[in-house]
Amino acid sequence: MDEALADAAEASATEATNPAPDEITYKVMSIESVLFDLGDTSPQVHLMEADLPYRYLSIPIALAEAQALHNAMNGVAGRRPGTHELVAEMLTRLRADVVSARIVRFDAGVFYAELDVMTPRGREVFDCRTSDALIIAQRQKVPSPILCNEEILVADE
Repeated sequence: MDEALADAAEASATEATNPAPDEITYKVMSIESVLFDLGDTSPQVHLMEADLPYRYLSIPIALAEAQALHNAMNGVAGRRPGTHELVAEMLTRLRADVVSARIVRFDAGVFYAELDVMTPRGREVFDCRTSDALIIAQRQKVPSPILCNEEILVADE
């Protein structure tokens, strides 16, 4: 399983740096902060590109997810497992690893994401809300990489 996960992570990194023609180029991102501005209608997750030119992406999320992400980033567990903690625990017990959380597109004001998961039966990709992908990636024993479609970053410049 570990060898398969390493191969999948290497493939994701290769896709991010050396895409074949007509393929999506992903950039590695890091979560810089989760903030709630009283003048805004929702909390914002602030992501920054890991390499030059260090582009920045701000994604609005719901308050409950902002709190869950903040807790995941700080290793805080609830008294009872929340949904994201439950999913992370299920993945661990089923010997599945999150290869990456990918932000794949931005359409009509909505960010779309997916989780790339390596299971004992092979690789699976799950469509999900961006906030869920970020939280579950952070809830792994070793946080999973966050990748963003470069087209989103270019459009946001």
